[in-house]
Amino acid sequence: MASPDFDREEFAPFTVNGETYQTWYRVFGEITAGCRPPLIVIHGGPGLSHDYLLPLSDLAATAQVPVVFYDQLGNGRSARLPDKPHTFWSMHLFMDELDNLIAHLGIGEAFDILGQSYGGMLGAQYVVERQPEGLRHLILSNSFASMDLWNQSLAQLAQAFPQDVQEGLRLGISDVQKYEYGLMKFYEVHGCTIQPFPADFSRTFEYAFGDKRDLTVAAAMFPYLQGWTIIDRLHLIKVPTFVVNGRADFAQDFAAQPFFDRIPKVKWLTFENSSHMPFWEERDRYMQEVKNFLELTGP
Repeated sequence: MASPDFDREEFAPFTVNGETYQTWYRVFGEITAGCRPPLIVIHGGPGLSHDYLLPLSDLAATAQVPVVFYDQLGNGRSARLPDKPHTFWSMHLFMDELDNLIAHLGIGEAFDILGQSYGGMLGAQYVVERQPEGLRHLILSNSFASMDLWNQSLAQLAQAFPQDVQEGLRLGISDVQKYEYGLMKFYEVHGCTIQPFPADFSRTFEYAFGDKRDLTVAAAMFPYLQGWTIIDRLHLIKVPTFVVNGRADFAQDFAAQPFFDRIPKVKWLTFENSSHMPFWEERDRYMQEVKNFLELTGP
């Protein structure tokens, strides 16, 4: 039987400009002295929640790796701030939130990071700019080295879809109904090929399109990210790094190539039977590859 601490949900107070908000987080496994460093999982979006990444909790059960999920501020179960102006939201805010969560959990001396999609972009910038001393390994899963590469990859793949799908992707959150239709059709091919979509995947998108919808973060961050790039600073990532994508991923090879070319200690694996979510599509192998990587000796 798992201990009472094996799966727990709590809030971490996070103060910004004198106001305190709540970051929701969930821990699988036990974070105790002498245990393996916990893996912090940074979800994508911007504007989604952690739910679609829950297969990574397998690592706690099968590899004794404590796994920390959290919903970034303004998303999912964390504090919603629909009245905040676009200027409130930035990569620096979310890096501060990650610093705060690490301090709250008391894991600053030893931890690993897995960032998926936009979460990998955030994770890469966090490592480049904050240089966290306790970081042992970095995993950039299905991610992009620049926003221009994101846009290029998405536009290239979208050309193969009917016009109504292309229109929905082009309109984005300016027309939520058309965007949801286009995005889900696109995801059937390049996002998550398991059909019907897994319940945890669908739960994530309920926060974007359902009754709990709050698009504050997406509306602010997508304009903010235009022009974003980490390419010229990737050499500053000194920890061992694992780059992952899928053969049918909308994070195509050319979008991930700069990670491999410029990070000093790097491994790259493409999952041949996956798209953007190999942790669903090739779940067992994905967990084994992550486990193997985390067992590598750190810096």
